Amino acid sequence: MSDKLTLQLIDLHAGGDVSRIVTGGIDPLPGDTVREKMEYLREDADGLRQLLLSEPYGIPEMSVDLLVPASDPEAEVGYIIMEVMGYPIYSGSNTICTATAVLESGLVPKREGYQRFVLESAAGLVHIEARVENGVVEGITCEGLPSYIDTYRASIHVPSIGNVTYSVAYSGGFYALVEAAELGFSLNRDEETRLAECAHAIVEAIQAERGFSHYTLGDVGPLPFLHFMGPVEHVADGFFRSRSTTYVHPGVICRSTTGTGTSARLALMHHEGILQPGDKLETVSLRGTGFIGEFTGSRQEGAHQVAENTITGKAHVLARSDIVINCNDPLVECGSLHHIVTSGHRKAEAALTVEEEASLSD
Repeated sequence: MSDKLTLQLIDLHAGGDVSRIVTGGIDPLPGDTVREKMEYLREDADGLRQLLLSEPYGIPEMSVDLLVPASDPEAEVGYIIMEVMGYPIYSGSNTICTATAVLESGLVPKREGYQRFVLESAAGLVHIEARVENGVVEGITCEGLPSYIDTYRASIHVPSIGNVTYSVAYSGGFYALVEAAELGFSLNRDEETRLAECAHAIVEAIQAERGFSHYTLGDVGPLPFLHFMGPVEHVADGFFRSRSTTYVHPGVICRSTTGTGTSARLALMHHEGILQPGDKLETVSLRGTGFIGEFTGSRQEGAHQVAENTITGKAHVLARSDIVINCNDPLVECGSLHHIVTSGHRKAEAALTVEEEASLSD
């Protein structure tokens, strides 16, 4: 491996959560599907995630999305999501950023007005609707994963806090849902540190007490998310608003309310009989940013009432850059980047963009 490696990135944020979209510099990954490529990274090549979410290149509060060729001919491109907690199979804010990046990079030609296309995540196909005005991507609406309530208003004793009432939803990962007011929070920005400490204690207690299993996916790992819920305001007919905050274990309070957090809240409101198909919920973050979730319908899946939904938000481009990875830097660990990053001296002729790699596989 060369002493220097190079990656091509587009950085964006949606609601304040920064996603680093890796567009070039990665060798073809083994696996026939996006899910299999993700599993390869998770099991054998976790260095890319660790590198870009750690100093000096990044921080744990960011996310990384690696563009890869789609395996389904219906999809334009695939993407693999990486976060501090590992490899979630889906994320609303990351999908909004990735969809914007493929338009801004020209992988999907940008057209004025509304346009639709399909991405492939580790969870499967994701249908996207983009709104473009004067050449700017002003909004992305993406499908949220079918979401359901696993546990409703259970109680757990949390050291240093006391008894905590929580529900658990699945919306791409398992979420503990708690009422912020019951824990003494108003969901203001100056509460961020205390929110993280409180959420950490609750998630640790839940993980120690029990695990969760998806009705088709089975064991998807320990519960990694907690969503603080503010009071629901009925703004207009079929439109609700609530301050919200999502925590990712360990230690991260998201800048946005997150797409999967919003989907989890929709599932809970449906479970409680508050929402009808077509109703919308705007979740508002500590920083005043928001996503809009729409409850589009429900269906019975075994013992679960599954809520179908969409998430709408906007991503802003922050930077287009080449990241130079110096393996002689004492703060950089290159050993775990084996088999995935194109060697620097071969970069000019060997680094494949998603478009080039896809053309080679045709």
